[in-house]
Amino acid sequence: MKIGILTCARLPELLESDQKLISLFTKENISAKAVIWDDESVDWRQFDYLIFRNTWDYYQKENAFNSWLHKIELLGIKTFNPISVIQKNKHKFYLKDLEKEGITILPTIFLGKNSISNLHDLIPKSWDKMVIKPAFSAGSYLTKLIDRTEIESIQNEFKEHFSTKDFLLQEFRPEIKELGETSFIFFDGKFSHAVNKKPVENDFRVQIQYGGKYTLIEPNIELLEQAKLVLSKIPEKLLYARVDGIVIENKLHLMEIELIEPDLYFDLADGARERFVESFLKVLRS
Repeated sequence: MKIGILTCARLPELLESDQKLISLFTKENISAKAVIWDDESVDWRQFDYLIFRNTWDYYQKENAFNSWLHKIELLGIKTFNPISVIQKNKHKFYLKDLEKEGITILPTIFLGKNSISNLHDLIPKSWDKMVIKPAFSAGSYLTKLIDRTEIESIQNEFKEHFSTKDFLLQEFRPEIKELGETSFIFFDGKFSHAVNKKPVENDFRVQIQYGGKYTLIEPNIELLEQAKLVLSKIPEKLLYARVDGIVIENKLHLMEIELIEPDLYFDLADGARERFVESFLKVLRS
């Protein structure tokens, strides 16, 4: 069996924490190698399976990524997670569907491209601050925290983007600074570990490249069941999933469910990589 572990040109050998998966696959008599998703020299037919891991530039190459997904689908190569899942998850308007299914999300306004005439008319008066971000994005790309006094300037600054991209406008909750964001990681539908991520002072972004601090935590049963409920709304079989949210009075408010290329925080949880590989084998057998 030969597996391609998908990455990007910026990380040709994978993130260090993901590189260690290769030796674990080798122990299972599986040949695994890092492969850049948009490397035109790659013969994809050499791989039995592809695993999305560090494709961290896909949102900057939207058309190319969509074309590549179509090509892999036509070749009939099975991917983890499935391409059907990737297609839905790469556009954050899936949150609208989850909300309709009873999942609590952060208060969100979904802004279709070319639909914005005056943001002032759309924003509830109760919102003091809000986060704006593209629906097709990752890693805080084009993401900004603004208050009501900045609405007009952001509308002018993002004018070109608003004509070509869909956006989300979410109410900013102070809990993100006070308590941080919580990520629940699942392999083959089973809970593996959870991580709390807090931004540094005077920032709202929790990503480590912006100084965010990550801590392994043990969530209580109620929160874990809420994360599982989110996961249950995805009908397809998943190798991995990361449910991200803010906890407000022991209620999980979903920010995203990451099913494409999330950091799974392997280095923070003992045995996480081993559980990932075991889950891959179980998913194959099923």
